[in-house]
Amino acid sequence: MNCYLLLRFMLGIPLLWPCLGATENSQTKKVKQPVRSHLRVKRGWVWNQFFVPEEMNTTSHHIGRLRSDLDNGNNSFQYKLLGAGAGSTFIIDERTGDIYAIQKLDREERSLYILRAQVIDITTGRAVEPESEFVIKVSDINDNEPKFLDEPYEAIVPEMSPEGTLVIQVTASDADDPSSGNNARLLYSLLQGQPYFSVEPTTGVIRISSKMDRELQDEYWVIIQAKDMIGQPGALSGTTSVLIKLSDVNDNKPIFKESLYRLTVSESAPTGTSIGTIMAYDNDIGENAEMDYSIEEDDSQTFDIITNHETQEGIVILKKKVDFEHQNHYGIRAKVKNHHVPEQLMKYHTEASTTFIKIQVEDVDEPPLFLLPYYVFEVFEETPQGSFVGVVSATDPDNRKSPIRYSITRSEVFNIDDNGTITTSNSLDREISAWYNLSITATEKYNIEQISSIPLYVQVLNINDHAPEFSQYYETYVCENAGSGQGLFF
Repeated sequence: MNCYLLLRFMLGIPLLWPCLGATENSQTKKVKQPVRSHLRVKRGWVWNQFFVPEEMNTTSHHIGRLRSDLDNGNNSFQYKLLGAGAGSTFIIDERTGDIYAIQKLDREERSLYILRAQVIDITTGRAVEPESEFVIKVSDINDNEPKFLDEPYEAIVPEMSPEGTLVIQVTASDADDPSSGNNARLLYSLLQGQPYFSVEPTTGVIRISSKMDRELQDEYWVIIQAKDMIGQPGALSGTTSVLIKLSDVNDNKPIFKESLYRLTVSESAPTGTSIGTIMAYDNDIGENAEMDYSIEEDDSQTFDIITNHETQEGIVILKKKVDFEHQNHYGIRAKVKNHHVPEQLMKYHTEASTTFIKIQVEDVDEPPLFLLPYYVFEVFEETPQGSFVGVVSATDPDNRKSPIRYSITRSEVFNIDDNGTITTSNSLDREISAWYNLSITATEKYNIEQISSIPLYVQVLNINDHAPEFSQYYETYVCENAGSGQGLFF
């Protein structure tokens, strides 16, 4: 008789293949197995590897048929399905051996089921065939969109980087079967970020496509899309955002916003006094904005500038004392430059920014100034009262030129008038005092708090105003009868 093996391939397409069996004329025919049929024969069991598409919406999807070559179709055999998923996920028609999926399957959860089949002769209750395993594979459909697993993405790249500079690589993953067509073949594209960035379609590498200036914009949001099926119609997609920050490079020199500064300094200020600050501005940040100030022009060498590295200000200080009456204003030029400039960025710093500083000296009411630091005069003793000794002179160094009043301290023998003329007020005796150490005080008439004092030395000169005197009384003796020329006795 003729028997047939009903095989079902992927998607349940039925094919009838003749199998070996006795004919009425006892002729035996060999059947050529078609290419790729994967026909398998084992102990009388005949089956093909079964496939079932995932995500089938039907409640009962026919997968294929198991058949023993001993089954003559008289319904005396009972087929049984055993193993994980039998009865819950898959069922079998006990009479025909047809297998059905009764649940929706997800290949990404489970892609392979290994089941066992058994056939029983219902008349004897005995197994006709030994229990044997077979495989049901869940075939993939494109039901998973690409996902970026390493979010959030953030990258830092130096500003002014050239075109083609690598920024970051983003990678998406697709849970679909990479061996099933193009379901898991991804294509990357840029949805947001033009014209400054580009993405390589197959690698997800983001590169710079146009130079950027951090001082204009310091960060960018880039949106990358990944599509499966290499972007063909019906493809699924996923997106991710990438925050790209620009790090600073020293591409800006410091610049004075003020072309002229006006400062003042008191003529009484000591050297080292801070008289004011100047400030330049740098659009860079951090180390790239650190500055050094210096004097470019100062013929008088009177001022200097030091840098406050905390505030990045230039501090103008007094290098030498100033005198309002000698010079009441100064003009200096200052310059500024960055402290750290890499060689490759020197092109941005070819000419330093400068500013002009006008410094006005403020007048201070100063005490009188004597022409000499001290005076020494000579006068003879016994000169009459009111005799001239000498003249001292002090002036007000300020512009108003206040009249000066003079006085002599600790003296009862000398006088001084408002012209600075010194005269005697008593008779002098060198033998009593040969030197007088005095102090002359000059006081401004308009401001009596402004006082100056200097030492005055007066030497009393000797005159011949004393006859010689013996230092003691002498009593002499002479002998009577002493001859001429004979000495006397004391």
